[in-house]
Amino acid sequence: MILLALPNKGRISKPVNEILEKSGLKISVHGRSLFANTVDPEIKVMFARAKDIPEFVRDGVADVGVTGYDLMLERDTEEELEMLLDFKFGNARLVLAAPENSGVNSLDDVKDGMKIATEFPGLTKRYLEKKGLNLEIIELSGATEIAPFIGVSDLICDLTSTGTTLQLNRLKEIENVVSSTTRLVANKKSMKDPEKSAKINQVLSGIKSVMYAQSKRLIMMNAPKDKVSEITSVIPGMGGPTVSEILSNCDMLAINAVIDENKVFETVSNLEKLGARDILVVPIERIL
Repeated sequence: MILLALPNKGRISKPVNEILEKSGLKISVHGRSLFANTVDPEIKVMFARAKDIPEFVRDGVADVGVTGYDLMLERDTEEELEMLLDFKFGNARLVLAAPENSGVNSLDDVKDGMKIATEFPGLTKRYLEKKGLNLEIIELSGATEIAPFIGVSDLICDLTSTGTTLQLNRLKEIENVVSSTTRLVANKKSMKDPEKSAKINQVLSGIKSVMYAQSKRLIMMNAPKDKVSEITSVIPGMGGPTVSEILSNCDMLAINAVIDENKVFETVSNLEKLGARDILVVPIERIL
């Protein structure tokens, strides 16, 4: 049995759950329960705050979990966890920011003794020490943006995705501390256990198959026999296209291939010019 820790809420919760569902790992949630079963009796799910998951996985409370890279750094668990996968979403940056009308425009303007408000005191402290700065860190649990305007701090260290929230709150970014994405991590002892590691790798394989398929499309068409060589050169496919006969039309062949999503528009146009017809472009749930 392995225990998978998932965020109980927040912006990464929904996309992670959707990927798990598509991978075939359906989760049976009953109300606000902290635990849930999956279709695999050997995999159970625990819902927790994303910020607590790095420690839960490190300490062996959970065998594998999903959390943000920034939260791993905040809990100083990066070296103690087995990094399995970068989901490439949940992008955010932890930045230092100051009021627009302040005289602080870069890290050179930050002086010892200033106050900085943040939800990431550990990460902020280590970063400032690395830069040789001695600031008073004010730990807040939310609404960090307001701190400089009510006299709580001179600066803030906060997460941003696009910078829009900072601008709306009349703040300017002065330094990037770290960039973060959503990660799949495992307990190192669990990865050394043959049975647990096999099950964890099964989960990992399912997630990878869904993520890889997201950027691919299955393209199907009917094509004249005398144009097959030209058409197959346009759509080489993952291992070459599949070509088969059409029983009702001996002059045509059916061709299927998997192509990159960003090549669909150009490819379909080229196929039409070569006489392909009845072209279908279909999303793919998994590629193994």
